[in-house]
Amino acid sequence: MSALRVLIVEDSVMVRRRLADAFAEDPSFTVVGEAGDGARALELCQKLRPDVVTMDLMLPGMNGVEVTRRIMTHCPTPIVVFSGMENRTMGLYLLDALTAGAVDAVEKPTRFVSSEWAGELLSRVKQAARSPSAQVPEHLKPEPVWPMFPPRLVVVGASTGGPAAVRTILQQISPDFPLPILLVMHLSEKFEASMVDWLGKNSAIPVRHAVDGEILPTAGRPQLVMARANKHLVLRDSRLWLTSDAERHSSRPSVDVLFESVAKEVGSRAIACLLTGMGRDGAEGLHALRRAGAMTLAQDESSSVVFGMPLEAIRLGAARHVLPLHDIPAWLDTFSRRRPVGENA
Repeated sequence: MSALRVLIVEDSVMVRRRLADAFAEDPSFTVVGEAGDGARALELCQKLRPDVVTMDLMLPGMNGVEVTRRIMTHCPTPIVVFSGMENRTMGLYLLDALTAGAVDAVEKPTRFVSSEWAGELLSRVKQAARSPSAQVPEHLKPEPVWPMFPPRLVVVGASTGGPAAVRTILQQISPDFPLPILLVMHLSEKFEASMVDWLGKNSAIPVRHAVDGEILPTAGRPQLVMARANKHLVLRDSRLWLTSDAERHSSRPSVDVLFESVAKEVGSRAIACLLTGMGRDGAEGLHALRRAGAMTLAQDESSSVVFGMPLEAIRLGAARHVLPLHDIPAWLDTFSRRRPVGENA
């Protein structure tokens, strides 16, 4: 029987080396390639056609869940994923990978890779390689994520590179876009008025600042409502509130503050998009929205001016979808018009 051809995907050089050594000690395996990020993993999987892939979920750039989906779409291969289990979030992340098509999931030690753990992983890899031919899960063609109720609003967060990204989206969405859009960008007070004017000139829908205490605009009245500088924007009791609460991630307004309030208020009836920006503001909020059942997206690395905020969200498993900027307007339009399961169009 020929040795099983293995592709190792792990961003830590030390862990990758330890795994390669463990596979080398077992004659039933041969390591055909190593990748330190998701994009390289997908490239090597398509090129080398390994018998099995072993992959850490926490990868730079494209996260392990998204890599799993793409492998299962473009070159179906048995995949064994592993990750630390520091909290419940990581457990949910591993489950997402299994839903995306991975054959097995293994808990990864938080401190060091022991020989015992490496042996357990090798055993799981052998079992995975014996599994039936990998198939593209039906839910990937396309993913059948349908809202329980019609969506109520869109929330967007951005920082560095955000103005141009938001303008691109506003230029491409249609005048009959069905939902209100709430936006948080990190801007100075001197810049906010000109930003509203600039965005409005490039938009098919009205652009304005939020007014403290106003009722959330209803579906069917498309408009972009932007947070004020130095004020958090919060949705509570179907109204928009501007608060002077403490900064989050050295920012006020904070994307996390808006996203978390929307997760509590409307949950699965939200559509959320985290765009280019420095730091991690918005990542936890996007994750709260995803856990609440919302449709979530992060801008991809290739189209981001700074791939900070989206990357942190991807690492948390907060983004159901990761797309380049030019695809985001169509994505927003598609999901904003989706009807609940069982409801006639």
